[in-house]
Amino acid sequence: VTIGTHTPLTGPAAAGYSSISAAASAYFAYLNDNGGVHGRSIEFIVKDDGYNPANTQTVVRELVQQDEVFAIVNGLGTPTHTAVLDYLNQNEVPDLFVASGSTSWNQPEKYPYTFGFNADYIVEGAALAQYAADTRPDATVCLLGQDDDFGDELIEGAELALGEGGLAHVERYSVSNQDVSAQIGALKGAGCEIVLLATINGFTALAVGTAAQLGWFPTWFSSSSGADYPTLLGYLGEENGPKLLQGFVGTNYLPSLGGDSEWVTLFREINDEYNDGAAFDGNTIFGMSVAHLFAEALAAAGENPTRAALVEAVTSGGLNGNGVVPLAFGADSHAAYLGDGITTV
Repeated sequence: VTIGTHTPLTGPAAAGYSSISAAASAYFAYLNDNGGVHGRSIEFIVKDDGYNPANTQTVVRELVQQDEVFAIVNGLGTPTHTAVLDYLNQNEVPDLFVASGSTSWNQPEKYPYTFGFNADYIVEGAALAQYAADTRPDATVCLLGQDDDFGDELIEGAELALGEGGLAHVERYSVSNQDVSAQIGALKGAGCEIVLLATINGFTALAVGTAAQLGWFPTWFSSSSGADYPTLLGYLGEENGPKLLQGFVGTNYLPSLGGDSEWVTLFREINDEYNDGAAFDGNTIFGMSVAHLFAEALAAAGENPTRAALVEAVTSGGLNGNGVVPLAFGADSHAAYLGDGITTV
């Protein structure tokens, strides 16, 4: 069974996310060595889009038309995957477990072949804002976010918890501009004490580092998309990173990196044997969790799977996954996780 994905192996998001597809590939290699799924091996084709929507359109068409993939699995990014959403559904290609929390993937009537994976950004925004309200009710809460659905929906979720106008100040940025000095300066000037982040890992680190250069140290509350601690340390450095991230709050819906669950134990073993000695971090858990879920769906699709059977397997409600909350997939829901946990540093 040949499947494919688009992901940033180069460009502004690469350092934060390129390890996800490598971890998924390692899990599939482990699975293939142990008999595959109904005796079928899984070939996983990974193509670099540089987190650029124009590139995403090119590589996804290559995957569908030249490589003839059975499904696209875990295409990464809100702006990037949005660029191929219509194409995949028009061509009836299963578009499984998108690596983004946009609610765009949860439109069963409009996009019957597309299913999300991340907890959606509205859920994450509400969880972060509620935690801020519960733990520091008198703090001035602000937000920094991408200028797309990611930012829009985290704002929407935050206002569900805080009420309309509950965010004291909001700043937006484009991932094409690697400078957020103006935004950070404005947040500092607004007296923000807690900053919610709708940021990918690279821009989380950029925000934290830029604020430190200005001598400003608010408490950062990040969506899971930008909250992987080892990745952030890679950007900020092992010496200064722990100090800059003290008190950092994130969301998570998968087994915790620091936990001792059977999943983490298994994934560590697979990572050691099949992933060329790569570091083990939250992205490893994410990639292997997606690969496990796809294998579960493929098994449920039967010994002679069709694309229709694969989609039916996901919508059946019978998949378990490995999240900290149950999967929400069903005939009327193409969302994976509708709940979140909170992690703190």
